[in-house]
Amino acid sequence: MSDLQITPLNALHRELGAKMVPFAGYDMPVQYPMGVMKEHLHCRAKAGLFDVSHMGQVILRAPGGYAAVAEAMEALVPVDLLGLGLMRQRYGMFTNDTGGLLDDLMLANRGDHMFVVVNAACKGADLAHMRAGLPGVTVEEITDRALLALQGPAAEAVLEAMVPGVAAMRFMDVGIFESGFGDLWISRSGYTGEDGFEISVPEAEVEPLARALLAHEDVEPIGLGARDSLRLEAGLCLYGHDIDTGTTPVEASLSWAIQKVRRAGGTRAGGFPGAERVLKELHEGSPRARVGLRPEGRAPMREGTPLFADATGGEAVGHVTSGAFGPTIEAPMSMGYVSQGLASEGTELYGEVRGKRLPVRVAKLPFTPATFKR
Repeated sequence: MSDLQITPLNALHRELGAKMVPFAGYDMPVQYPMGVMKEHLHCRAKAGLFDVSHMGQVILRAPGGYAAVAEAMEALVPVDLLGLGLMRQRYGMFTNDTGGLLDDLMLANRGDHMFVVVNAACKGADLAHMRAGLPGVTVEEITDRALLALQGPAAEAVLEAMVPGVAAMRFMDVGIFESGFGDLWISRSGYTGEDGFEISVPEAEVEPLARALLAHEDVEPIGLGARDSLRLEAGLCLYGHDIDTGTTPVEASLSWAIQKVRRAGGTRAGGFPGAERVLKELHEGSPRARVGLRPEGRAPMREGTPLFADATGGEAVGHVTSGAFGPTIEAPMSMGYVSQGLASEGTELYGEVRGKRLPVRVAKLPFTPATFKR
């Protein structure tokens, strides 16, 4: 008997012919009969529907409303939450006492409360972290809603036809929309590099909503395999692979997510776990950096591949954290960490694959330009 959890769409995935695999404690679809390559390209060309119900949805409330929650939360994250506009969302991260990353997450200002979406594998730890670190704040895990992502250039037209008003949203806007599928909590965001939406829907309505979306000729179901290659082409980190408790935001090239107000000299500088190290690295640089990597040939360099500065001899100068074939760029792609002195675009390195060192060049991220609606 499997001890994997299931999402409310488990039966639908199986009906659609999905190949199911364990992921973050859940039974999840890795691909459908279309196959990873075609699913990836379909999402880039039209629209893909992803079941992301395994992720954690959390509401934070305090007597002082959103501002009180934001002030408390800034003690756990290095981002500006007090300055986040009404019905806007921001990418953030929990740091530990050494500046490492406990998780990356989305935080939204919904007027009188904050809505937070966290990674599935970190859900339990994140909830405990917030309950311990946010005195005076009520931390409520939302367990009666599912989460879908509709991604790709056709997403706007498809969703607007069913939920009028979403087309007016811009990247990182959030809204609550009445629909034939109950109240939908929608953000214009996602993790593919494409325009699209994440949709929180009452659990009882998620299958009817998913079927309605899939009935559109432009929409196909997309599994974890293409989700991974899409986010890698977009240069986006996967927690537990490209970022973890031993990686700082600066090393991970996530400095863009730390606003001026939280940096040295800002009005609310520091005050988050590991601030001393993170602020120092923001000012002086970090000893290593996350970079894009383009291997020569057609074979991807996978996670764990050691990187060297020379074709023979010497110590490893870094390692690969994610690697796959990029269907859009029609070439292998990887991300990884290298010493800061070797992080410049075009630097030639060597990845050791099955005892043989193969050439790989440091490349600009993302591999595929983002098409967010600004």
